[in-house]
Amino acid sequence: MIRIFGTVLAGLLGLAFGSFLNVCLSRWPEVESVVHPRSHCRNCGRTLGWWENVPVVSWVALQGRCRTCKTCISWRYPLIELTVGVLWAYVVWQAAGNSFERFISSGGPYGAAAMILLKMTFLWLLVALAVLDAEHLWLPNNLTMAGILVGMINLVVASISARTFFILSRGALFAALSWIAAVLVSAGLVLAIRWAYWLIRRREGIGLGDAKLMAMLGAWLGLPGALLSFGIGVVLGAIFAVAALAVPAARRDSDRWLAAKLPLGTFLCIGGIVSVLWGQTIIGAYSRWAGF
Repeated sequence: MIRIFGTVLAGLLGLAFGSFLNVCLSRWPEVESVVHPRSHCRNCGRTLGWWENVPVVSWVALQGRCRTCKTCISWRYPLIELTVGVLWAYVVWQAAGNSFERFISSGGPYGAAAMILLKMTFLWLLVALAVLDAEHLWLPNNLTMAGILVGMINLVVASISARTFFILSRGALFAALSWIAAVLVSAGLVLAIRWAYWLIRRREGIGLGDAKLMAMLGAWLGLPGALLSFGIGVVLGAIFAVAALAVPAARRDSDRWLAAKLPLGTFLCIGGIVSVLWGQTIIGAYSRWAGF
């Protein structure tokens, strides 16, 4: 019963924070405050009533259009709200099913709750970065650096709570050094590819924002999880590129298509989300298959 209640609560909170994320995604690229003015139609400027700000429900009730000027409201709004809501609900459901009773009985519920909240924050950041890169080819330093910092906090919380619900078999110092190595190697992978591309083509192929995003993934997922995210991201990017090339217009203007920029950060974020939720299972299955 507690597991169901926690999952529902996390889902509702996710919808609310997904709604706030929509505000951020609309205003950050325009260098606008996310606090003032109040939520309003981006076309006619009318301030929205409270009932027009209910996540998902308002979009459905308004049939995806502004009540005043009838401008279409993007599918992005309910999609982001649902995405964050589902991800947060799944994190709590997954955590409660695996270890909630053990956390309570061992006297470590506060550390467990802190790590769940940190994981939810990480997923929120990944969704934000994925959309910003998809829409603007922009991975803000404020978000990637904040993600690395929160990853460091996550490591500290895990280390402090080790005696109650987590075992660091080789000690906190080894964990800290492993964390630093994961951050540096993850970022270095993208920087090496960027440098090699520049040597071959004499132009920038991958932005520095992608390297910082990989550092953020390394800070959270460790090197194996970051590499898994990178692999998933590259495969998704390749599939997207092939699908885009299949469009007749792209084949007619092949030179322009080859010069087009793909949002690698978006695909890396999707890989990061997969790695957060199922990374250990995937890596474990691969290790068994490869005989490690």
